[in-house]
Amino acid sequence: MCITCGCETTGQEHGHQHRHDDGTVHSHVHSHEQGHVHGHEHGHEHGHEHGHEHGHEHGHEHGHEHEHGDASVSRARMTVETDILARNDRLAAANRAIFAQHGIFVLNLVSSPGSGKTTLLERTLKDLAGRFRCAVIEGDQQTDNDAVRIAATGVPVRQINTGTGCHLDAHMVRHALDHFDLHQLDLLLIENVGNLVCPASFDLGEHHKAVVLSVTEGEDKPLKYPQMFHAADVMLLNKVDLLPHVEFSVERCLEMARRVRPDATIFQVSARSGAGMDAWYEWLAAGVAGARNAVKKG
Repeated sequence: MCITCGCETTGQEHGHQHRHDDGTVHSHVHSHEQGHVHGHEHGHEHGHEHGHEHGHEHGHEHGHEHEHGDASVSRARMTVETDILARNDRLAAANRAIFAQHGIFVLNLVSSPGSGKTTLLERTLKDLAGRFRCAVIEGDQQTDNDAVRIAATGVPVRQINTGTGCHLDAHMVRHALDHFDLHQLDLLLIENVGNLVCPASFDLGEHHKAVVLSVTEGEDKPLKYPQMFHAADVMLLNKVDLLPHVEFSVERCLEMARRVRPDATIFQVSARSGAGMDAWYEWLAAGVAGARNAVKKG
């Protein structure tokens, strides 16, 4: 269950839909039992921590108190939240080690639905073709529509369907990595599920969270969703080509974003017209170079 909104995701079943080279698609479900951690390959831990097994006895020591009332429920929730995030952070650290080992620059792209995130990715991948070796992980609750769009750019892509889940987690990303040749990658772009709440809490092992906000959404989004805009150290203000046609104050939006995250790197871009994209590309190039140099120094 998601610790933020209560949707069935972490600790539950994660549905994955996969497209093969021949165009066929299949789905399967990973069931993540309580305390069940998967890790494999490249120094990953493969620990299986099983908390409440079938037919557990009430004499066991889990710090499990059979009390009733709001206090006991609150303590139990805090324990579950801490455990879920701790397991995710361990797997995210393992992902980060893999990225560092291979010199891959990794971004976790987050936004609300309709911000133009996929269009921004398409434009970025087409413009950077031949400059960097890229791959994409696509996160959606259902369908592989966005993955099909990305695949049309010629870039390797892996679809993750979360079902009722509202975000990607480190475990899902780790499984997706098995389908890429990591030795042939410079840049990995992870398009998270469209949601400005839950993805803020889950580290995937990325170098940066980059939040995409469009001028059609309203300039007060950073204050409405402060956890996300604080967690993301990069913001792309997208669809600036529409500014003449919408009521949106760039100045107010940037002021609110800086209030939540004073050190944020902010780009004003249009994935349609290409405005501002060169600055975004140069920032990506610097990130790729930094990841490569870190390997050489290591």
